[in-house]
Amino acid sequence: MGKSKTKMNALQLTIIVAVNMMGSGIIMLPSNLAQVGTVSILSWILTALGALALAYTFAQCGMLSRNKGGMGGYAQYTFGKNGNFMANYSYGISLLIANVAIAVSVVAYGTQFLGIHLSPVMNTIAIIVVLWISTVLNFGSANFTGKIGSVVVWGIIIPLVIVSVIGWFWFSPSRWIGAWNPHHLSLATGIKSSIALTLWAFLGLESASANMDSVENPQKNVPIACLGGTIIAAIFYIISTEVMAGICPTHALATSNAPFGLVFATMFNPTVGKVIMGLMVIACFGSLMAWQFTVAEVFKSSAFEGYFPKVFTKVTSRNVPIIGMIILGIIQTLLALMTISPNLNAQFQVIVNLAVVTNMVPYLLSMASLQNMQVIEKATNKKKIKINNIIAVLAGIYTLYALYTAGSQAMLYGGIVAMAGWTIYGFLAHRFNNDQGPVTAA
Repeated sequence: MGKSKTKMNALQLTIIVAVNMMGSGIIMLPSNLAQVGTVSILSWILTALGALALAYTFAQCGMLSRNKGGMGGYAQYTFGKNGNFMANYSYGISLLIANVAIAVSVVAYGTQFLGIHLSPVMNTIAIIVVLWISTVLNFGSANFTGKIGSVVVWGIIIPLVIVSVIGWFWFSPSRWIGAWNPHHLSLATGIKSSIALTLWAFLGLESASANMDSVENPQKNVPIACLGGTIIAAIFYIISTEVMAGICPTHALATSNAPFGLVFATMFNPTVGKVIMGLMVIACFGSLMAWQFTVAEVFKSSAFEGYFPKVFTKVTSRNVPIIGMIILGIIQTLLALMTISPNLNAQFQVIVNLAVVTNMVPYLLSMASLQNMQVIEKATNKKKIKINNIIAVLAGIYTLYALYTAGSQAMLYGGIVAMAGWTIYGFLAHRFNNDQGPVTAA
């Protein structure tokens, strides 16, 4: 009895999952979605359903798998060690790219907060500076980074909740309807134009099953928390972006580098808008710090498995992989330079599409592994097995569609990243000659 008191219940884990998802992924989306129109609500609904299917499948994988390494361990059940490698490799690359997108958000809100306008080159230099500052601040310890991240994230969540709850008092139905399809796109094109953007906000849902050992009755409560947390995040995402579309003129929202600041200035006054911008700059930077440490840890753990160079395993006396962080910082600098665009919104969208494409590789490998995982782990509930397989197939179909909607440029770069991964594995495969297959049932 005493043991259960130290563990979370379903409601507590659900809240943690929702809070983890409702971070920096949302703060630039209202501007990008405004460029498509309020027709993007259909993309939100489709993405929410797809995210629920993904979250459910990841929860089942997490409970069944005896392999370590998250998505890499799931993929190994069907694709062997090469699937494990590709999942870890693609996930690591996607996090690198995603962190550049977060840095873009920091600069976008920061320039609005300071009231300055930078050229595309200066914006990119500012993004690189933000990336390096967030990297260097991680040289201390994980504890320092964790404390900052857990506090400042509320600078994003609180404004998000406020807009969703009281923004209705400023909401204009006629403005929302008028913004439905400003570019006269077909329904299919309108949905396609914003799928990758909406999915961006849900990336990270695969980590929802990571707290399995800390929750009561995980067989029941982990799927509840995964689905519940995703539903809560989806509700706030959809409501907040749609309310904002009914508060501000479409053109103003679509061209803003700090949409939440614009909306709060419209709802209250410019001073409140400035405060919200300041909070979001701090929160977004804190989130970036946490993700910079996380991506270094992902590369470190993958290096221990033999997937990345051993240099990523080198740590300081405080267990901080500084050398790995510096290498990753150089790669992120190159990514920022490669994606220079006329404005920050355009640069953000290019980076988000590429992050989504690379992140879909481990998603697809995991979805395709659930059926084999159930066979190997000797699952016996035939009804549940059937439901799991159907949902995994639906999640896989949605993921493929999300890849398609990301656009030819993102698919081209993502394809190059994937092919480079297979090439790299060709030079590493000899390390795993005695460990090619999936885990087998005892």
